[in-house]
Order: sequence, then C-alpha cells, then structure tokens
Amino acid sequence: MSDALPPCEQHVRQYAAVRNAHETELLEDYVELIGDLLKYQGEARSADIAARMGVSQATVSKTVTRLKSQGLVDSQPYRSLFLTEKGEAMAEMARKRHAIVLQFLRTLGVSDSTARIDAEGMEHHVSQETLEVMERFTREHCRG
Repeated sequence: MSDALPPCEQHVRQYAAVRNAHETELLEDYVELIGDLLKYQGEARSADIAARMGVSQATVSKTVTRLKSQGLVDSQPYRSLFLTEKGEAMAEMARKRHAIVLQFLRTLGVSDSTARIDAEGMEHHVSQETLEVMERFTREHCRG
C-alpha cells in the first residue's frame, strides 16, 4: 500500500474533513472554556476568556457574537456568559474528545505538558472511529 497520493475521491474527503474541523474548532474551544469557567469559577467573563485564550477582549467579543448567532451562548448586560442547551452539548462533546486524546497521549508516554498542547489541536481533527480506537487502546494499556 502506497502513501504517496491517494485516489482523488479520498483526497476530497480528507480535505473536506480538515475544513470542517477548522470551522468548528474555535467555537468548540470557546464553549468548552466557558463551561469550565462556569463550573470552576461560577462565571464566564470576557476578560477571563481573553486571558485564558491569550487573545484581546475585542477578539472574544467578535467570537461571542458568532457563538450567540449560532445559539450556543446567551448573555445579559453586565453579567457573564451562559451556555445554551446546544452550547452545553457542544462543550460536553468537546470535553470528552479532549479527555480521550489527552489520556491516549499520556498512555503513549508523552509528557503531560506536551500532551496537553497536542491534545488541544488533535481533538478537533480525529474521527469518531479514531477516538474509539484511542479509548480502547488506553483502556487496554492502563490495566495495571
């Protein structure tokens, strides 16, 4: 089996999957962070999001507008952000994907700091099939 150049149809599917992942990864990261801030700090303020994402408050504001337009978050004047039911579902899915990839990398022996960085990008680009294999591998190799 050659890895040189896949058939055209497969190439189309590969690039389409990557484009789709890029479209949703920022939104997933934001709703996951908002959910975590709500859980651990009791509120999700734009300033906290900006500090944790390493971006400006203007960038957060722009992204929050997009999240609102997609029905993922709600806000009230002078209050923090809140996830909608749809936003909660997306955050939970993103959190689960992240945990599976992170645990898989740790099981392979990747250091915690590197695994955290790598998992942050990889979680958006792996298929359900790959996630299931990662999860099974981790279970089988962590049986102490």
